[in-house]
Amino acid sequence: MRTTLLSTAASIVFLFLAPAHAAQDTTPAHEYLLGNGMKLIVKEDHRAPVVVSQVWYKVGGSYEHQGITGISHALEHMMFKGTKKHPPGAFSRIIAEHGGRENAFTGRDYTAYFQQLEASRLPISFELEADRMRNLLLPADEFAREIEVIKEERRLRTEDNPQALAYEQLSAAAFVASPYRNPIVGWMDALDNMTAGDLRRWYEQWYAPNNATLVVVGAVDPDEVHKLARRHFGRIKQAEVVTLKPRVEPPQKGERRVTVRAPARVPYLLMGYKVPVLLTAEQDWEPYALEVLAGVLDGGDSARLARHLVREEGVAANAGARYGLYSRQDDLLVLSGTPARGRETAELEEALRRQVARLREELVAPAELDRIKAQVVASDVYQRDSVFYQAMLIGILETVGLDWRLSEEYVERVQAVTPEQVREVARKYLVDDRLTVAVLEPLPIDPAAPPPAAVPGGRHVH
Repeated sequence: MRTTLLSTAASIVFLFLAPAHAAQDTTPAHEYLLGNGMKLIVKEDHRAPVVVSQVWYKVGGSYEHQGITGISHALEHMMFKGTKKHPPGAFSRIIAEHGGRENAFTGRDYTAYFQQLEASRLPISFELEADRMRNLLLPADEFAREIEVIKEERRLRTEDNPQALAYEQLSAAAFVASPYRNPIVGWMDALDNMTAGDLRRWYEQWYAPNNATLVVVGAVDPDEVHKLARRHFGRIKQAEVVTLKPRVEPPQKGERRVTVRAPARVPYLLMGYKVPVLLTAEQDWEPYALEVLAGVLDGGDSARLARHLVREEGVAANAGARYGLYSRQDDLLVLSGTPARGRETAELEEALRRQVARLREELVAPAELDRIKAQVVASDVYQRDSVFYQAMLIGILETVGLDWRLSEEYVERVQAVTPEQVREVARKYLVDDRLTVAVLEPLPIDPAAPPPAAVPGGRHVH
C-alpha cells in the first residue's frame, strides 16, 4: 500500500519513534566513504536497542523529463519484485520474520528505502539492500501488473481527489521550466506508455553505490557498521552517473491563476509563492526567516490564520501555510484553505492577502515571534527523539546537495531570526509577480463514486 505525504517525513516519522529520553540529540555522526564511492553516515543513539537503516539514491521526480514522468516512483514499486537470490515478496517477508519494518518513498529529489530492526539484525538489512542495488530482475510480467497498480494509485490519490488535483495543477502552472512542475506519480500518458525496458535503463543509470548514501542511526558502533558496509556494499562496482543539465525556472512576469473544476464537497483555495530554499537562497538566513514566517501564519491554534480567519472573521473553515527549506531548486510557500459555509473563495483569498500584506507592512511583535520560535524549536527537538527522523534528516540534506551537518544548526538559526528579517522576506518574495493561485470549483458529486477525503501531497510511500 502507498500513502501520500504533505511534507518531508511528516506521516511516517511517528511510526518509528524511539522512547523520548532526551530533549535533544547531541551525539556526533561519523562519515565514511567506501572505495566504490558510496557514502556512509552513522549516528549512535543507544536509548533503545533498535537501528534504522536507510539507502538514499540521488534520483526522483525532478530528475525526469517529459514522457517518462513517474519512472522513479514506478521503479520504487519494482524494487520489491525480487532478484535471483531473493524472489518477489522475499524482502518484506525476511524483514518481518526478524521483527522489523521496511518501506520506501519517492520524492522530487530522492528515492529512499529503509528498515527498522533490533540492532543486532542490521546485517540482514545490508545483505538485502546490497543485493537489490544492482541485481534487480524487473520481469516484464511483474511490471505489467504493477504499472496498473500505479495507475490506479494516480486515479485514487490525484484524479479522484479534488484537493490533490488542485495542488497538482498549482505546481504545473507555477513552474514552467523547473521539473517541480511534474507530479512524482507521473502524468497518466507517461504511465500508459512506460515499459519494463524504460525502468531497466533508469535503474542501471541511477542505482549505483556512487549515487547512493547509506544512513544508519541507532544502537550501533560506527566502526563496526563501516566494516559491515564494506563487506556488503564495498564489492559493488560503481557506475557512470549522468550529470543533470540545469533546469532553472525563469523569472515570473506576473500573477498566474488556474481554475480546477472537479466533483468535490467544498471549494478549495491554494496560493503558491515562489521562494528560495537553503541551496538557492541569496542570503543564508532567508530560508530560516521564511520558516518562521510560515509559523507566524500557521503555528497552531494561536497563529494568525486560525485566530483571525477561522475564529474572528469566520471566513475560513480551515486555513494553513507550509514551506520546506530542503530541496534542490526554488520551491513554493503555499497558503491554503477552505471557505466557511456561506463564504466564497474570493473572500478567503482576500483575507489571506490581508495577512500577507500585514507581514510586509508590520514587524511581528517580539512576544509573538518568541512564541512561534518556541513552537518550531520544540517540534524539531521532539522529532529528534525519533531515530527514524534523525536518519531521514541526514539523508535528505545529503541527497539534495547540502551538508548534512546543517541540521545541527537549525535551532540556532531559527532562534536568530529577527522581526526585520521576517518582514524583509515577506516584502521580497510574497509578491504578486511570484504568485500562482489555484481555485477548486466543486462540481456535483456522483453518489456512486464520491471523492476520497484525502490531503494533497508530494511524496508517495510504498
